[in-house]
Amino acid sequence: MLAYYLGLALHSLKQNRVLTALMVLAMGLGIGASMTTLTVFHLLSGDPLPGRSGQLFYPQLDPTPTAAAVLPGNMNYIDAVNLWQAKRADRQAIMVGGNIKTKAAQTGARPMSLHTLATTADFFPMFGVRFTQGNAWTPADDLAKARVAVISRSASNRLFHGESGLGQNIRLGQWDFRVVGVIDDWRPTPHFYELDRESYGGGDEVFIPFLTSRDLAKLGVTGYSLNCYGNTTDDLHLENQPCLWLSFWVELDNSAKAQAYRQFLDNYAREQQVLGRYAQAGPPRTALPDVMQWLDQNGVVPSDVSLKTWIALGFLLVCLMNTTGLLLVKFLRRTTEISVRRALGASRQQIFMQCLVEAVIVGMAGGALGLLLALAGLWGIRHTPADYADLAHLDLPMFAATFVISLAVSLVAGLLPAWRACHIAPALQLKVI
Repeated sequence: MLAYYLGLALHSLKQNRVLTALMVLAMGLGIGASMTTLTVFHLLSGDPLPGRSGQLFYPQLDPTPTAAAVLPGNMNYIDAVNLWQAKRADRQAIMVGGNIKTKAAQTGARPMSLHTLATTADFFPMFGVRFTQGNAWTPADDLAKARVAVISRSASNRLFHGESGLGQNIRLGQWDFRVVGVIDDWRPTPHFYELDRESYGGGDEVFIPFLTSRDLAKLGVTGYSLNCYGNTTDDLHLENQPCLWLSFWVELDNSAKAQAYRQFLDNYAREQQVLGRYAQAGPPRTALPDVMQWLDQNGVVPSDVSLKTWIALGFLLVCLMNTTGLLLVKFLRRTTEISVRRALGASRQQIFMQCLVEAVIVGMAGGALGLLLALAGLWGIRHTPADYADLAHLDLPMFAATFVISLAVSLVAGLLPAWRACHIAPALQLKVI
């Protein structure tokens, strides 16, 4: 029966090619515009670490003298190191980034500016970073302020011209570091763990121990955001300065541990109040958002992307209404044909299904056109200066979503016209004949 309906629908669509083309074009434009913006929104607002993000938390403290409406986004050195050394989480990592002139240690190598992240050994297992060669440095290397480094695969190729960088030396500033591991290019989207720089820019290329970076303060790894809340005496040595500039993440694998860590944060803040480091009176201001809460709290998805998504969905609604109107006109112009079929024994349900199949064919053809338009739209986005431009690709879930949305929209567009067509009174039409 479905094959019969398909044959009738295709025959009907071929009878009025102009009207069919208008309906397909209306559906294609709506689906193309909406899928372009929905794809970008999906890529920018997705979970950067599926399966892990619910176990990763960002502790927040407020050591500033004046309570702002929003808790500070970074930590000072003393608090970050105290929490790290307390080891109250399954894993914990301090981190701060910066661009550093880097080159292979061989004579004649040309320096290049690579994004360097100073962090601690737990960073790699905590975030699930995959190694292609070697391993991360150890917690003992952290404490020994070892001059070791982990580099990305692309950085290894650039520094060593396609040869393995494992075991080689690289020079950051004026100091040599031995490469102990090479990771797959790692670029979670967005950069939830370090929001001070572009949230959707390139990934980190060089990783070094945090305490080593402080031992070699002239490396200049001081982050992209330095918020000082008191008088400072040395902008280079920030260890004892009242400045917020470090990120700190912890891993807690169940809700009980998360609750215990929240209590630990409160107790720690009260202790710092007693010591006079926190000047605010009253209950301590602390928070422990997980990854997705942290992204939502910081409004990471660009506002223009959200706005364009709503506009595109509105445009899709207009296109749906236009298609509904065109289908209604098309079906009502076939009242004589439908009446003859009813007189020959076709039920209302059969007429309804025939019309709905025709609407679905129009919708799927519009979906195919919309897919091409979406690909063209994403190509255009990739040639814009936005920091997320190179991410604008149609992945498999959004490819499938294109046709699911096309099917859903075509069914919605065809319901009213099909219902009206199956309720045509055949006696009146046959009497006219």
